[in-house]
Amino acid sequence: MTENLSSNNTQAPAPIAFAHQAILDAKRAIIGYELFDRSVLSSKHTAASDAQLLFNVLSSADADSPIGKKDLFINCTHDSLSGGHLDLIAPQRVVLEIPPLSVSEVDQILTRLPNLQEIKRRGFRLAFDFSVLTQPYAPWLELASFIKFDLSVIRPQSIGSFIKLAHAKTAAQLIAEKVETPAQYEMVASLGVKLFQGYWFAKPVLVQGQSLRPAHANILQLINLVRKQASTADIEEVLKRDPTLSFNLLRFINSAGFGVRSEVTSFKHAVMLLGLNRLFKWAALLLTTSHGGNMPPAVGTTAVARGRLMELLAAELLPPEECDNAFVVGVFSLLDTMLGLSMETALATVSLPDSVTQALLHGNGPLAPFLELTIACETGNDEAFGRTATQLGLNNNQVNWAHVQALVWAETIGV
Repeated sequence: MTENLSSNNTQAPAPIAFAHQAILDAKRAIIGYELFDRSVLSSKHTAASDAQLLFNVLSSADADSPIGKKDLFINCTHDSLSGGHLDLIAPQRVVLEIPPLSVSEVDQILTRLPNLQEIKRRGFRLAFDFSVLTQPYAPWLELASFIKFDLSVIRPQSIGSFIKLAHAKTAAQLIAEKVETPAQYEMVASLGVKLFQGYWFAKPVLVQGQSLRPAHANILQLINLVRKQASTADIEEVLKRDPTLSFNLLRFINSAGFGVRSEVTSFKHAVMLLGLNRLFKWAALLLTTSHGGNMPPAVGTTAVARGRLMELLAAELLPPEECDNAFVVGVFSLLDTMLGLSMETALATVSLPDSVTQALLHGNGPLAPFLELTIACETGNDEAFGRTATQLGLNNNQVNWAHVQALVWAETIGV
């Protein structure tokens, strides 16, 4: 199930690494990703790195791939907006994030306007930060498809005024970014913001006395049986008790991707074909994708992307069984959010390898740096990214290639 990163070097992009942050709608489903340079080899954001990042991602996730159907928000410099690379990019799913000018360059607002108008005419959508609402930037405001409000920058008492001003002056969609708590989310949502960026959706909401939902309980029981190498008859008994669980297994094993020559209709046959290792991994994935309660859709997608990225990064460095465990660590890194339980309580319900529990509960063991690097790919933690990539001996080509493939795979799963 794992793939060797070095065997894909002919497909690997140039040494620019990127981070992604999900952009969610009011139902907390992912509608797009902001992508930005996270290269440890380059400390300066340049026109060349903008072009390279755009090519890296779009060449790996073409318009026909699932991630190609999401909006991709790309950070730009004003120099990169004049680059010829935009002539080669289909603009339909690309949003260019336009930075404000420095104080010393404010007199260039009108000078930059024709280029922005031309880019807009070619079909690119433009996103600006909230400074576009101020008087000097009035010529740019009509070009805005999106306006972003950084909650870590704007004073809480001023957010309402800025959002009200945006509603009055423009029809642009509003995005609140750096939303880190449920309270922040509720505040900006009540003000009419419909799109959100930040990790409040991934933080567990623990309910006193919360118990496992039946579907989750059955999946966890299946995982425990597999981990204990129980008999096929015992595993088959769990599948027979849960029609949804058994249906999902038969649908998976009869899918074109699995490649069986004749239809499998027997649970026993399905278990034998999969083997315990792959059945364990499948059950972990199913736990992530089985929506229940109020779990945001973005949680499942994020967990699946983490699992796949960890699996790919571990493929060159660890034995196959640990690559499977790396996948489970990534998938289960949001288990507390999925189940509404503390991580300690959630893990107490399932039997897992020691390397998995050490990484999830204590942040140590052989899989911990892979998890830290994977989370750094979602955040602005440059220090963690550089440190863990160096610690693992992974270069930017490897991380970048695996990162794109993980995002594409998570979207393919359709969680």
